[in-house]
Amino acid sequence: MDNVQKELLKQIAGLHEIPVGAYNIRTNGKTEARNSTEHIEIVPKEGSDGIVIKIKAGTKNESIHIPVVLSEAGLKETVYNDFYIGDDCDVTIVAGCGIHCGTDDSSEHDGIHSFFIGKNSKVKYVEKHYGSGDGKGQRIMNPETIVEVGENSYMEMDTAQIKGVDSTIRKTTVKLDKNASIKVMERLMTHGEQRAESRFVVDLNGENSGANIISRSVAKDNSYQLFQSVLNGNEMCSGHTECDAIIVGNAKISSIPEITANNSDAALIHEAAIGKIAGEQIIKLMTLGLTEEEAEEQIISGFLK
Repeated sequence: MDNVQKELLKQIAGLHEIPVGAYNIRTNGKTEARNSTEHIEIVPKEGSDGIVIKIKAGTKNESIHIPVVLSEAGLKETVYNDFYIGDDCDVTIVAGCGIHCGTDDSSEHDGIHSFFIGKNSKVKYVEKHYGSGDGKGQRIMNPETIVEVGENSYMEMDTAQIKGVDSTIRKTTVKLDKNASIKVMERLMTHGEQRAESRFVVDLNGENSGANIISRSVAKDNSYQLFQSVLNGNEMCSGHTECDAIIVGNAKISSIPEITANNSDAALIHEAAIGKIAGEQIIKLMTLGLTEEEAEEQIISGFLK
């Protein structure tokens, strides 16, 4: 791997070298490195570009890294990754995509991840998107995540897109079984002419299922963001969706929460707030010696943590 690829890998997955455990590192449309373990098998997906990850029942305290790096100009790929997580597991999956653009040619990565989680399992999924380079070409990423959470299982999704991505459309659909739950934390920042759309649909199908969908975002300059969250309470369940956004300059943000109770014992809540940084917050930090720009950046950094 060259220095550009190594920097992208560090930014999206925190990797400075080949990780321990199971991994599949993809660069410029090809597998750079792959490793399975005793409990986690990674094999090519038949019939399409991508991989299948099979995690044996009872696997605990293990991680899987599946980062994607694009550093060649003009690449466009669609990758299908399927995850089969057995019963009684506790695992962490670290994904993410980094695109470097140094020319006028655009590059695009569309990743479709499908998760099938068994009973009594816990899955943490971490995904970070990052763009670099001074080329005029677009850095485009369109992730789609399909999740089925089995009985008594829990999934946590932590997604971040803070720098360099020109266009993204994120689609996430979730189905929850009895006593299953999911927590999603999305952090997003756009600037310039960038566009970002996030759409979540969660079907709370099982008794005592639960969902907590949280989005925190900052839109600067002339950028545009759309956040849409749909919760369908089809059984006795609890669901909460929240969007907090800071708007700077001439940016535009749309937040569209939707909750539907198809059962009288469904308890669903939605919250949304969009606004600019309060002037008194900036003034307070400026009295401590920060410039107005430094004060704004510190507030934004804390908001997106």
